[in-house]
Amino acid sequence: MPTLITKPTRIQSAGNKPKVIDEYIGRVNSKTTSTSVAQMRSPAGWIEPGQTPTFDEFTIVLNGTLRVEHKSGSLEVTAGQAIIAHAGEWVRYSTPHEGGAEYIAVCCVPAFSMESVYRDPA
Repeated sequence: MPTLITKPTRIQSAGNKPKVIDEYIGRVNSKTTSTSVAQMRSPAGWIEPGQTPTFDEFTIVLNGTLRVEHKSGSLEVTAGQAIIAHAGEWVRYSTPHEGGAEYIAVCCVPAFSMESVYRDPA
């Protein structure tokens, strides 16, 4: 029988400003151990610590612009675009532009686990 997810769980975010993370499917909300699906809403000027996760992350930007820094530079991902951050590659997400961004993140191993994200030291 299919599992109905009636509401997400709000996850505390990392970064310099509060960001809304609503996990629908994953380790926290549905006890799913293989995948995480979350809706993110980041304010203008938000930036999180860099990370080198052990999982692939697929991100679809719904509104605004998400900046994704990587070892070779950075990419601006705008509404209607998507990006794949591959396991083992260093990335840092931010929303530097007015209006911030709203996006969906899908991780192949559930996110929101400090054991798998490998954040840069503060």
